[in-house]
Amino acid sequence: MMKHLIVGLLLPLATALPAQAVEPSKPIAKAARSPVKAALRATAEPEVLAPVVLSPEQEAIARKVLVGKIQCELAVQVTMTPDAHSLGRFVLEIGRKRYLMEPVVTSTGAVRLEEESSGAVWLQLANKSMLMNQKEGKRLADECMNPDQLVVAQALERNPVPGLLDAPKDALVPIGSGGAAQELVPNPEPKPKEKSKSKSR
Repeated sequence: MMKHLIVGLLLPLATALPAQAVEPSKPIAKAARSPVKAALRATAEPEVLAPVVLSPEQEAIARKVLVGKIQCELAVQVTMTPDAHSLGRFVLEIGRKRYLMEPVVTSTGAVRLEEESSGAVWLQLANKSMLMNQKEGKRLADECMNPDQLVVAQALERNPVPGLLDAPKDALVPIGSGGAAQELVPNPEPKPKEKSKSKSR
């Protein structure tokens, strides 16, 4: 009887001791991890780059850059925002990727932004924009249009611009020896090419 009573008293103590030994270690483990998490958070913050110095030509390009959310084909969305730390630099976000773009002067007058380190290039035309990667040689986003570009694109569909090789229907042609006087001459429609007849032998 006495033996059963002692065993009955010791059994709850034996089961309680390991539980108490485990409990205090939990807060210690959390405290040990918190400095590591803080260090990781500190390294994850984006590095602030020095402000860019732009030429007058680059400043003119920067003023033309369209900002905001821009819809592209295949349900891709690009977000362009001015960099808060540097006037003239832009942050382009697409999916989880983020590029710091700077204006580049072009001979065509198109708006061009580049991030030299990654090879990312943003080309902005009147009717659409596109994002390319020069280093990989591929397009990352195409047919990107904000509301203003969409209006231009729709107008071009209704009234396409003639190509360089397309002659106007009517042309002013110089006449006389000096060529000072001009006459409006209708430009005939080009004749359809005749199919060559194969000679039968």
